[in-house]
Amino acid sequence: MGAYTTIDDPSVYFQTKTYTGTSGIHDVTLDGNSDMQPDFVWFKNRTVGYSHSLYDSSRGVNKPLSSDLTNDEGSITNGLTRFDSDGFRVSSAAAINENSIVCWNWKANGGTTSSNTDGDITSTVQANTTAGFSIMTYSGTTGDVHTIGHGLGVTPEVWIVKQRSGNSEFKDWFFWHHHMAASNIIDNRMMFLNTTAGIATYTGINAVTSTTIRVKSSTTAQNGDTYVAYAFVGKQGYSQFGSYTGTGDADGRMIATGFKPAFILLKKSSDSGDNWMMYDNERPGFNVTDQALRPNSDAAEYDNANANIDILSNGFKLRTSFGWVNQSSHTYIYMAFAENPFVTSDDSGSIPTTAR
Repeated sequence: MGAYTTIDDPSVYFQTKTYTGTSGIHDVTLDGNSDMQPDFVWFKNRTVGYSHSLYDSSRGVNKPLSSDLTNDEGSITNGLTRFDSDGFRVSSAAAINENSIVCWNWKANGGTTSSNTDGDITSTVQANTTAGFSIMTYSGTTGDVHTIGHGLGVTPEVWIVKQRSGNSEFKDWFFWHHHMAASNIIDNRMMFLNTTAGIATYTGINAVTSTTIRVKSSTTAQNGDTYVAYAFVGKQGYSQFGSYTGTGDADGRMIATGFKPAFILLKKSSDSGDNWMMYDNERPGFNVTDQALRPNSDAAEYDNANANIDILSNGFKLRTSFGWVNQSSHTYIYMAFAENPFVTSDDSGSIPTTAR
């Protein structure tokens, strides 16, 4: 058979980093096998209830967004102040440089953007087609349904849109996942990264193709407002965007990804009232992994057996019956990125399959 993965070293494209804040100018160096200039950095203070802080190199430095808030993009002077070839520089903002911090780092195109006219709204895109990740910025316009180009060349499996500025009443983090659809990906269902709500229906948005995603003037492209969007497509041995059904068993199912996860985001999609859950390979760095953070909340780390999972060489195993993670007969969506592939490009054999 052919190569299992084209990404033998996932640290080229994604890394988790933990560090202790200094409250002053602090250069943070990533620790993977390869130097990586991050283009999308998501921070959370682990010990204090500060909001999440999300930065990307398309929008530029000192412009945080918060996944737990509906606020417009910030404009500060003491946030992430520089993207470096092997990390980044932070200033004195407590949310990213006080106490214990974790951040998750994705590489796009080194900050180099281009104009994309694949959609009827021109977007500014930096895409990494090898890793299946792109960042888009665009402005809303009049009309009804519109399309924007994503630059990936294949159909995204997850995309996230957030209004940066403007007067729209829709300031939530729109989150679409291809396993929300019943039978195909042309579907009007969304979730919101900043809430505990289940799936909501918004007719006319979120159809995706190999060149564009679809947005709507009344929600994700209001005239005169500015937006940022992130799109992802799974890459064998590096990233996976799947779903599973809970069993309600504390010795729960194993979800095969084909790699050892470095990052997992999951959410019950079949019901409302449950938090999003974020795990990684650095907190605590061994099994059982129980130190979860919640993108819809500014709360400190949730260190509780209710959050238990094991991070394994080829996926993750549920170690709790708690409803946020493993309620019987309920559906959960997830996105996962690799620390190490289970099988490299030099190996062959059977390929693990996703639990559905």
